[in-house]
Amino acid sequence: MNALAARRRHPAAIAVLLLLGLLVTGGAYSFLAPRDANAAPTVAADAVAQGKDLFIANCATCHGVAAQGTKSGPSLVGVGAASVDFQVGTGRMPLAGPNVQAPQNKVKFDDTQIAALAAYVASLGPGPAVPEEKYTTVLEPGTPENNKAIAEGGQIFRVNCAMCHNFAGAGGALTRGKYAPALEGTSPKHIYEAMVSGPQSMPVFNDMNLTPEAKQKVISYLKAQENETNVGGLTLGNLGPVSEGLFAWVFGLGLLIGCAVWLGKKAA
Repeated sequence: MNALAARRRHPAAIAVLLLLGLLVTGGAYSFLAPRDANAAPTVAADAVAQGKDLFIANCATCHGVAAQGTKSGPSLVGVGAASVDFQVGTGRMPLAGPNVQAPQNKVKFDDTQIAALAAYVASLGPGPAVPEEKYTTVLEPGTPENNKAIAEGGQIFRVNCAMCHNFAGAGGALTRGKYAPALEGTSPKHIYEAMVSGPQSMPVFNDMNLTPEAKQKVISYLKAQENETNVGGLTLGNLGPVSEGLFAWVFGLGLLIGCAVWLGKKAA
């Protein structure tokens, strides 16, 4: 027994055990690891490098060389890929010059360049990512489940968004020269990205405020509104009493004045 205990405490035993552990760990990793494990990091690194070059050439003047922000533009560290994809994908950025609000404009980059810019900014700090396609797929009305989801999306929109964007998403004026843009024609992906990034005066609706499924319902409601037939006649921009009152004054009062002039000439 003493001889056996002595062999167990041999100085080389620890080294042998460590070597066996390394061999087992390395063998298990080489067996279980995917064969193309290095492919994705290489593609990501290339996209980040391309995005950095594009950023320095087109964005650094306002946002700083390291995206740390300047007097002309905010820091982009931590805004995430979704913010970049929204701002650049809708043509709001690069901004031609200082303005109260960045309007939607012609897109200046292709999809590959936008993805590279988003990848570079995302590498600077954690932030909202570009949404998965399953959450930006529009639910088509017709089935009871989809109709219920669209109705719930309408409730969410009216509670959280209608005070700025109008009940039908037609947009509206805000303070200090800003405005809530009309949502008609906006892609589902950009609507989702606006909710998670909070551009301009818009609040951020993260997954704690609205789940991805709830955001999908809101998007589906807005798209159902676009395709819905208006049985009441002219919408007049869906701006409510403002446009309706203007229509009444211009055409109603104009008609009364025309009748008065006609009657006056007839009487003469």
